[in-house]
Amino acid sequence: MPDWNEVWTDLVRLAVAFLLTEVIGWNREREEHSTGIRAFPIVGMASCGYLLILGPHPDPAAQSRVLQGLMTGIGFVGGGAILKQGSRVRGTATAASIWTAGVIGAAAAMDKYAIAIIITIFNLVILRALLPIKKRLDEKRISRRTE
Repeated sequence: MPDWNEVWTDLVRLAVAFLLTEVIGWNREREEHSTGIRAFPIVGMASCGYLLILGPHPDPAAQSRVLQGLMTGIGFVGGGAILKQGSRVRGTATAASIWTAGVIGAAAAMDKYAIAIIITIFNLVILRALLPIKKRLDEKRISRRTE
């Protein structure tokens, strides 16, 4: 018989992972990137789920191994978002954001909601607030090549 308190607690953790990573996915989708509203919450919930299956009082060594595996695996997924077009490389911010989606899911699984929320906010600020600066730097770089 399942422990319904644990089930509800896990459901809340998964929902937090979903909601926070969906916000980032929505941003990427709006910016017309190939990875967005589906991939980000899947990564966040999967990261959360991998840690939740260890149970309510996980062995720290097992938890550490799962986190190490997540870091590596999500890095591989993020690598798929990076595209090379001639001398240009695109998708690195999306790839890095996929990696943070994994951290957000892991933080939710470990009841570190403040960390999950702060990382989500910082990720969104970086993607939105620094975009105009990135575009200006890219324009300068292109104009120097054409001179």
